[in-house]
Amino acid sequence: VNDPLCATNVSILALNMKFHLHWNNQYKKHVSYNVQYLLGYLKAFYEDYSEKWLNVPGCENITDTQCNFSSIINIDGFYYLRVQAMNEYNKSCLSSEVKVDPLRTNEIGPPGLKVDVSGVLLHIQISPPGGPENKVMRDWYDLSYWILYWKHSSNNEEEVKIKAMKQTMGTVSGLTPSTLYCVKVQAFSQAYNKSSHYSKEECIKTPGDKILPLIIIATFVTALVAVVLVATPLIFALYQAYNKIKYVFFPSCQPPLNIEGFGGQLFSSPYLSTTEEPIENCSIIETIITEEVNQIDFKDYKHSKQSSRDSGNYSNDDDTSGSKTSIGTLEKEIV
Repeated sequence: VNDPLCATNVSILALNMKFHLHWNNQYKKHVSYNVQYLLGYLKAFYEDYSEKWLNVPGCENITDTQCNFSSIINIDGFYYLRVQAMNEYNKSCLSSEVKVDPLRTNEIGPPGLKVDVSGVLLHIQISPPGGPENKVMRDWYDLSYWILYWKHSSNNEEEVKIKAMKQTMGTVSGLTPSTLYCVKVQAFSQAYNKSSHYSKEECIKTPGDKILPLIIIATFVTALVAVVLVATPLIFALYQAYNKIKYVFFPSCQPPLNIEGFGGQLFSSPYLSTTEEPIENCSIIETIITEEVNQIDFKDYKHSKQSSRDSGNYSNDDDTSGSKTSIGTLEKEIV
């Protein structure tokens, strides 16, 4: 290891089940490398396992200082790796060994994120680390997700909200209309106590408030219906009261003239005219004419009576007295 030819600082970078071995080159001349691996259980079964090391396919006689050894990894096992350096004189030097436990050595990468919005709902679609085709990450780690979202105009950390979920699709409700929101997601595995870096931030603006106008219209219609329901019986009652008052104090039918003048003058017969002067004149004239006619008739009557008496048709005294009485009575009646 102390030889300048040997590879130094051998380390493993594993992300989303993609394994890479890295090292440093101290040798200033031409050098090539072979990356070797050993199955972990062989160290427990054999005291001398020097002959059990194998070269990683694709990492033989390379001049690069890194190697992708993902092809040899099996989730159920663990491995040891080392780097063999060789110069132009076929001199070799072996680096120190590093142990690889795939599920514990591997790091979880940031998940993919896609956001959409409808109304005040934020729709979030998450792609598992390594992509949907990476079954190892999806099946072996049992991932959950932390969703962080906040208003873009806010710089206050207290306004950052967090939502946890296991599904790769979810929604966030209760957003403010016409507001720019930003979202980022972090994946974590509770079983392996691992978490990823945050995804790239995605920002989207919520649409304007369409619910408020609907609420205003609904409130107006409800108030209008309530007013109609309350006002209709009230207006009907007032109309009935108005008709009663009008009927009592301002009747549409006018009473007869003799009723209208009652109290202002003496009540007179409805069959007689209220003007009595012409009737009096007519009565006087009628009386005069009647008296004259009666006197003429009476004279004719007396003359007839006298003639009768002279002729001897009525010689009885009783008849004479009766006639006198009748004539007196008749005169009284005429007068």
